[in-house]
Amino acid sequence: MKLKSLITACLLMCVSAVATAALEDDILDLQHRWASINYTLSGDDQASAFTALTAAARKLVADNPGRAEPRVWLAIILSSDAGASGGLSALRKVKEARTQLEQAERIDPAALNGSIYTTLGSLYYQVPGWPIGFGNDTRAERYLRKALALNPDGIDPNYFLGDYLLKKGKPSEAIHYLEKAQAATPRPGRQLADKGRHEEIARKLLQARSRL
Repeated sequence: MKLKSLITACLLMCVSAVATAALEDDILDLQHRWASINYTLSGDDQASAFTALTAAARKLVADNPGRAEPRVWLAIILSSDAGASGGLSALRKVKEARTQLEQAERIDPAALNGSIYTTLGSLYYQVPGWPIGFGNDTRAERYLRKALALNPDGIDPNYFLGDYLLKKGKPSEAIHYLEKAQAATPRPGRQLADKGRHEEIARKLLQARSRL
């Protein structure tokens, strides 16, 4: 019986490892497609590509209801789509993104190096406040600093905190975090995303330095 139990346990561990590897591959595919859509497409081409990518992310969430990562990426895709397309559907998309992130937080708050809090923070300072939307600067800064505590040297938490501070009229503080983002270690397999983010960082640094 002990041998049978050991074999069963080993088989379950192998199945789990295969499932985890498959999910990581699917997440990487979403990341690559998002970067391509976000940084190389525009207009109707970008809109239709985001629609297809949203459908793929929804399927990944449905197939992995107990994992936080697909929900985080669905939220990122919805947020990017809302920012790019605007219009009446944008608020619906960002509200769904917030819901997905809150659900992901309940599953695994530290998933994807704090990306839950980076994305929540960016939503709270970029979405209009009441009565139009749910934007809230206090919550935005709290989430962004929470993300930075989980990933202090990451490109995204430093970039978004820098961008937030720039928008709040604090250019010298913004420069500190934007320069940290600029110096972040490149992310393996995320070359296009890093290139696009570095272009955004350079633009924000120019803005911040011009306001000193």
